[in-house]
Amino acid sequence: MVVAGPLGASLAVAAAARALYAGRRRTALNEALHELRRPLQALALAAPTAAPAEPAALQGALRMVAGALERLEREINGEPVPSARRALSARPLLDSAVRRWQARAALAGGSLALRWEAGDAAIDGDPCEVAQALDNLIVNAIEHGGPTIAVEAHPLPGKLGVTVVDSGRASRPPSRRESPAELIARLSGRGRRGHGLRVVRRTAAAHGGGFRLRWSERGTEAILELPLSAGGGA
Repeated sequence: MVVAGPLGASLAVAAAARALYAGRRRTALNEALHELRRPLQALALAAPTAAPAEPAALQGALRMVAGALERLEREINGEPVPSARRALSARPLLDSAVRRWQARAALAGGSLALRWEAGDAAIDGDPCEVAQALDNLIVNAIEHGGPTIAVEAHPLPGKLGVTVVDSGRASRPPSRRESPAELIARLSGRGRRGHGLRVVRRTAAAHGGGFRLRWSERGTEAILELPLSAGGGA
């Protein structure tokens, strides 16, 4: 039975609102699961080879697992996800991220290195959220770019620029309009890809920074910008 008139329109609006809410919630849960998967992958790679004198990589991955589990629990229960933003020394964050994924890059037949040109830069940020963003950029470069990958840090006016560049195809891929099925899957949260870059964009926006992709003669460049801290970093 089709209900016409104002009642039918109201029911249609309510159904659309429920579908939109369900899609957004599904996307949030998928992203939370995605962010749990990343540090678990890092732990699996690091555990067999971690030297006793270098536990930092394992400890960092374990902290990220704990943070991802907390976010997943809060998303399931509809609770707000708190932010632990503070002044952070940027280089240790980038060092840790590069160390976490060097074994993965090597397994893919490539290399991963840090090029630091930002002095003693400190940023205002949530260490777990920033680490998740860095992990997503690096793993995206390993899986879809490569083989030579570099994480570059450089100062910008009021911000720290972090560029993850890989030596993959150096030209912009041809643009293509989304099919209706792809658009529905993305809006409903059913798509299983793209969570990583959504996390990066969300983190950049939440920190008052920016994120963009560009293609140059060097390859694909993923550029994350984060505001510098007025004081020193921890």
